Amino acid sequence: MAIRKSTLALGLAVGAALSGCVQTRQYADQQFTVPSGDYKLIVLRPDVTVGSLTTGGMVEPRADWTDQARTSIVAALRAQQAARGGQVTIAEHRNEVAGVTADELADMERLNAVVDESIVLHKYLGDYLPTKMGKGLDWTVGRAAVSLGEKSGYDYALFLHAEDQVASTGRIALGVLGLAGCAVGFCAPNIGGATQLNYASLVDLKTGEVIWFNVVRAGSAVPGIKFGDLRTPAGAEQMIDRLLNRMKPGAAVARPAKEVR
Repeated sequence: MAIRKSTLALGLAVGAALSGCVQTRQYADQQFTVPSGDYKLIVLRPDVTVGSLTTGGMVEPRADWTDQARTSIVAALRAQQAARGGQVTIAEHRNEVAGVTADELADMERLNAVVDESIVLHKYLGDYLPTKMGKGLDWTVGRAAVSLGEKSGYDYALFLHAEDQVASTGRIALGVLGLAGCAVGFCAPNIGGATQLNYASLVDLKTGEVIWFNVVRAGSAVPGIKFGDLRTPAGAEQMIDRLLNRMKPGAAVARPAKEVR
C-alpha cells in the first residue's frame, strides 16, 4: 500500500513540480447534483501526511507536522461544511459514529483508500482500464458503504487525502545555488521544489457508488516556494477551498484540467 501511494504521489506531483502551478480536475457521475437541503453527511478522518523534503530529494514523514496539518484541515472542513448547510459530522476518531463499530469504520476507510487510489491511477495518470473507458466516474465502494449508511443514517460519506512537503534548509540552499549558477553562465539541472497532493471523494451511502471526485496538485520548480502550507490554518483553508468549495454538478465537470490560484 505504501509503495502504491508513493507511486501515485510521484506521478501526480512531477507534472505540477515542473510547471510550478496549482491544478485541479473534477470527475462526477453524470447525474450528480451538489448536496443541498437537509442532507446528512459524514466526513471520515482525513488521511494526512506531511514530510520534510531533504537535500537529496527524499521525503521524511514528520508526525508533529502531520498532526498540525490534520488539526488545521479539520478546522477548515468544519468551517466549510457549516457554510454549506446540511447535517454534517466530522468523525475524527473511529469510535464516534453511533451504530458503527471502530473496526467497521476502519475497514471502510481502507476499502475506500484502495478505490480512491484506483481512480487516481486510471483517471489522472492515464493507466486506463479497458472496462472503464468512456464510462466517466464508474467506481463503487460496494456493500460496505451501503451498510455504513444503513447503520448510521447518513446519506453521503466524504473522504479526504492530503500530502504536503516542506523543503529543508539544505534543499532550498541547493536550489538557490543552481539558480545562482545561471548568472555566470552555468545552469545546474533543476532539482525541483516541494509538492502537494490532495484528493477527495464523495460516496452515496444508498448505492455505494463514488459520485464525485477531485484532485488538487500543487508544486514549484524552485525549492522554498510553496502554494499553501497545510500545517497552517490559512494553508488548510486554501486547500479546502480549492478541493471542495468549487464542487460542480455532473453535467458541468467534463472539462479539461485548469490552473487555479
